Amino acid sequence: MAQGDNSSLATPAASTDDQEDIAALAKGGRTNVFGFLLRLAARLPFLFIAGRVYGAEALGRFAYAVLVVEFVAQIATLGLKRGLAGALAQTERPHGHVVAEAMLVTLIASLIGAGILIAFPQAMFPNSGINGLDRLLALVVIAVAGSDVALAACAYRFDVGATVRARSIIEPWAISIGAFAFAFYSKRDGLILSYAVSMIAALVASLIPLARHYGVPHGWRPDAGRLWRLARRNLPLAAADGVEWGSRRLDMAILGLFVSPAVIGVYYVAQQVASLPQKLKTSFDPILGPVITRNLAENNLAAIARQVSQVGFWIIAAQAGIALALGIPGEAVMGLVGPHFVGGTGALAFLLLAEVVAATAVVSEAALVYIARHRNLMISLVMIGCQAGFSFGLILLGRNLQLEDMWIAAAPALALCLGLGLGAFVKARLLSRLLGARVNAWRWPLLGAAGIACIVGGAFVALPQRFEWVELVFGVWTILGVYGLVIWRWGFGPDDRALFRKQKPA
Repeated sequence: MAQGDNSSLATPAASTDDQEDIAALAKGGRTNVFGFLLRLAARLPFLFIAGRVYGAEALGRFAYAVLVVEFVAQIATLGLKRGLAGALAQTERPHGHVVAEAMLVTLIASLIGAGILIAFPQAMFPNSGINGLDRLLALVVIAVAGSDVALAACAYRFDVGATVRARSIIEPWAISIGAFAFAFYSKRDGLILSYAVSMIAALVASLIPLARHYGVPHGWRPDAGRLWRLARRNLPLAAADGVEWGSRRLDMAILGLFVSPAVIGVYYVAQQVASLPQKLKTSFDPILGPVITRNLAENNLAAIARQVSQVGFWIIAAQAGIALALGIPGEAVMGLVGPHFVGGTGALAFLLLAEVVAATAVVSEAALVYIARHRNLMISLVMIGCQAGFSFGLILLGRNLQLEDMWIAAAPALALCLGLGLGAFVKARLLSRLLGARVNAWRWPLLGAAGIACIVGGAFVALPQRFEWVELVFGVWTILGVYGLVIWRWGFGPDDRALFRKQKPA
């Protein structure tokens, strides 16, 4: 009888913990959606200024330099964007000391990476001369990597607002204002200077909440052995992050081997529009981290499967709606940047689809990095290898068929879809087997909502070209609204509706 009583008491407690986790994840989800809207409003002015004022060729030079800088910054974080949550959850030391060590390790790695780029600036500017302050762009690696780790520490305290302020308000608006201002100084270097200013501003905006949450690490002294162990422990995560990030940039790197900088500039615009919804899923990583690590410590594997599936559905639902809203009127969206950018509409469609396909892989990986990090890394390496093979194969096929460069530009975007789809399937199956529970973020109402959104969007696209502005002003929001209503009515359950409901404190 006593055993029965204990069992009955344990279940509500576990259920309460699970609901609290869902509430925390939902709060992060609400903030992420709000952050996406802010980022969209701020990113479009930058793309408009870059396309109309600077032109596709200058934009292509800028895009390749940023590609290299952000890749080095990604490696310099040493996996701590996700690994920091595990380090904080598994220690009894003051959290301020652990965060200080993570920031110091990141700074050292960033200095090494920046030094390499300063010594070999051709890596950033392979198709143009080096002059002026081009070499010093490498120092931005410090700001990008430091900001990422600082925001991961804030997210461990469930402060997603810090990420929204830094990444969705300060960074995009700083680069937009900077691009406009520096255009009067130099059409060649204005975009790069505005990028440097925006990253420094984002770093400052990240350090302020970090100091508020963790304070000054009193009594902390750097310890070389401890710093090395922290870096070594997160190397598999760093490799997985590098592969995942690289899979989103490999397409442009490969494309640059075959087409002119102007085509790269067009592809970059499509990539930037498509990457807006990517922030929805990447900012869930540090929120999922503490929840998953705590449930792993309690051996509550079924709860992890539920939470991964729940967050996966939220991300897929949001990204599918955004992909439809931006993809159906894709010509109008790309034409906003400039008439010669319309040719990138095909690439935009495939890139938006890739973000939807990748959602399952990303949320599955959020758990795999803690329970099967080496197998997760192997799957990621195979995935990026397949993507590279698909990219070269499709580009060479397009060239043999003598297709135009803009059609060839869509080939690596399609290869990205195929590679991410393969990775998503394998990672979800592996996680299901390890947890002993089903992991599935797909629900059939998504298909119905997408179908209705396509019908509504098709009506806007069918309008005469002189009414193209109607597609942007009314069409985008109408598509999102209709899609959202269908998902709310037939796709969302009680836990999903928690995403839009304020949770009362316990």
